[in-house]
Amino acid sequence: MNKFAIKIYGCQMNVYDGDRLRTAMMNRGWQETTEEEADVICFVTCSIRDKAEQKAVSEIGRHECLYKKTGRPMIVLLGCMAQRVGQEVAKKFTSIKVVAGPRHIGLVPDALERVMKTSEKEFFMDTDPRDLEDLHVCPTAGTNPFKSYLTISYGCDRFCSYCIVPYVRGRLQSRNPDEILVEARQLVQNGVTEITLLGQNVDAFGKDFTAQKYSFAKLLDATSQIEGLQRLRFATSHPKDFDADILDVMKNNDKICRAINLPVQSGNTRILKEMNRGYTREDYLVLVERIKTALPDVSLTTDLIVGFPTETEEEFLDSCSLLEQVKFDIVHTAAYSIRPGTRAATMVGQIDEVTKNRRLNEINAIQFKIAKEANEAYIGQTMEILPDGFAPKGRGQIQGRTKTDHVVIVDGTENDFGKLLTVEITGANPWSLEGTRKE
Repeated sequence: MNKFAIKIYGCQMNVYDGDRLRTAMMNRGWQETTEEEADVICFVTCSIRDKAEQKAVSEIGRHECLYKKTGRPMIVLLGCMAQRVGQEVAKKFTSIKVVAGPRHIGLVPDALERVMKTSEKEFFMDTDPRDLEDLHVCPTAGTNPFKSYLTISYGCDRFCSYCIVPYVRGRLQSRNPDEILVEARQLVQNGVTEITLLGQNVDAFGKDFTAQKYSFAKLLDATSQIEGLQRLRFATSHPKDFDADILDVMKNNDKICRAINLPVQSGNTRILKEMNRGYTREDYLVLVERIKTALPDVSLTTDLIVGFPTETEEEFLDSCSLLEQVKFDIVHTAAYSIRPGTRAATMVGQIDEVTKNRRLNEINAIQFKIAKEANEAYIGQTMEILPDGFAPKGRGQIQGRTKTDHVVIVDGTENDFGKLLTVEITGANPWSLEGTRKE
């Protein structure tokens, strides 16, 4: 029996692809094992920042030494990095036998079985940004039996000036809504209680359809109606495409979690224009107010980049003030990372690393204080969580998320996984809450 391992880097869509590939290989009789014992290791890679690519290359290099001695493990390079530099990397490592872009993952299982016999390299690159050779497998062998991701669209048409996604994942292509709903029902029948709908820009779902009209709000509502599903989430939204009907569906449906990831990327209007985001600071704040009015209990998270080319100190401070004004629950911050092929990579006015790192530290300190105060306000409240794993401290504690996407740690066992628990919040830090069970 052939043995495989999967190593995943980056976003939730990569987790979904990894879960589908795992399911497909197990359906063919392959056995999942550790990297040390695997005949094949599948790297599902990320290109969002240079550091993610370097980490993958380093890991492949470690396995290359063993491959040259024993002929195992063979490496399969998938995902965004594979599309961007996979052919180049494959020339450096003899262990890399299959390279496939994100839109050709459907060809990988057959290719894997061929290279096990021939050891010849095979390449499946996304040469057409609208071409798609998908893997039509429901990820029933996911890493978590109680929660699952479900990709509803591929690619993106926004072309933000810093972003590599349209170049490595192609143009927007929404999946057939009926297929999505069939897959969601299969997941629930397999024991999944929480589903997260995924897209580079979920709000754009259906806007590429020509023969039918089907909005993301309609899909959100239809998915929430599936019997047995307890919670429904979605990520990631784009402020330019976040339509009012999404809020209408959310406020009338208790299954849909009160958590929205709404990347702002900068708090300064000029920088937002340079980023090609399609909205101003004021536009964003109006949308935030509309969301908070419709969903008073909503948890807002965001993504923010510091040190974008030409960003002045005053413009950086606009991002700091935006955090103070909105008071996001979570902010995913990053120093700008040059992505070759994007417009921002060739812009005059690149910010030096020292300045970028200082700004990153400063804005993280601001959010640390905001998150700490926000979480402390939950102490004494009663909340409902859906436990799905052990807490980092050990098997005496488990963790789950509230509908507002806050992590709560409580005493418990694996028998609690996948079941809703009512807890009273007794402690807080900037990253999580602590609670005690209420029977």
